[in-house]
Amino acid sequence: MPKTFPYLFAALVALLLGVGAVAQMEDGDRGILPIDSEGLLEVGGIEVDVAGKDAEDARFNGWKIAQREGFAMLWAKNKGRPASEAPKLNDATLNSMVSAIVVENEQIGPNRYIATLGVLFDRTRAGAMVGESGGQRRSPPMLLVPLTISGGTATTTETRNPWQRAWAQFRTSESPIDYVRLSGLGVDPLLVNAGSLRRPDRRWWRGIADYYQAANVLIAEVTLHRAFPGGPAQARFVARAGLSREALGGFVLTAEDSEGIPAMMAEGVRRMDRIYTRAYNRGDLKRDSSFTVRRPPPQKEAEEPDEVPVTAYQVRLVAGDAAALNDGLDQLRSVAGVESVIENSLAIGGSSSIVVGYRGSASDLRSALTARGWQVGYEGGVLTMSRPGAGGAL
Repeated sequence: MPKTFPYLFAALVALLLGVGAVAQMEDGDRGILPIDSEGLLEVGGIEVDVAGKDAEDARFNGWKIAQREGFAMLWAKNKGRPASEAPKLNDATLNSMVSAIVVENEQIGPNRYIATLGVLFDRTRAGAMVGESGGQRRSPPMLLVPLTISGGTATTTETRNPWQRAWAQFRTSESPIDYVRLSGLGVDPLLVNAGSLRRPDRRWWRGIADYYQAANVLIAEVTLHRAFPGGPAQARFVARAGLSREALGGFVLTAEDSEGIPAMMAEGVRRMDRIYTRAYNRGDLKRDSSFTVRRPPPQKEAEEPDEVPVTAYQVRLVAGDAAALNDGLDQLRSVAGVESVIENSLAIGGSSSIVVGYRGSASDLRSALTARGWQVGYEGGVLTMSRPGAGGAL
């Protein structure tokens, strides 16, 4: 049926955005990948109750209504005027601007459709028509660390949890804060965990900021109290900023039972974003001058090959004294292709744990260090480097 094709396509996109995004976020042992909402304008909470010749026709009618009301709501939000004054666009024009329909809740009958829907508009196509200037001021990139305290235990991304999931599902395109969100995959739990937040060492955090290309650190803290397993829960939220963990604001929310915790966390993210936005607008949230942020590489000529991506490698440096340790760190930093050297733990007279960001393979890094006179072994995904005769295990 020609008239239903655009909406069936939108339904497929919505399904991919919903199911596919969940599948992505569940990938890995720990991680929950953040949703990328750049380039989209979103409006939600559109309630429809409509009839049709059959179930498909009723749903088709409901989605048409959602597109019309969603456009009017976006227009009213950006113009600061009533939605009733929004331009009346035909369905073909609206369909060309809609990227997906988000089904928040729906009930489908034989010839009736009751639902709460959201609409994702393409920013490029719809921005000018809904009155978006495109000139929103954005903050420097801020590393967002979701800290959960529950039962006396503090965690960030070491295990999957509702607080990190809420931040991963938060659509950041409408916020003036440029969040750098952790996924919990790769080295995230090693570099930015609850223990590392207690480290005041600026040298350590300069390495972290360089690795994530962030200009400051935001600690979104929630302390969760449950009356009993599965029962009512109360959460105290505190928005903190910087290594000093300055509190910018806070609030308390409750959930009737465990099933209500995800919704409570989602509301906590929205309120915390408003706190960070207010702090940024009044000038209290800015770049930390002690952090070094690596600038993006210059644009390459079309004929040049693609740049080799940066890969994080764990390195165990065996050093007998402080001079040998400093020499090893300097040698690592001077290797061509090394983008960052993050000191996870240092031990004089023992083995130091280091994370190296390197453009190349592990064998390339091993060869480069060997050429500089180091003994280098590779086992279990860890490079071990030591000077000949230093007793390092290869």
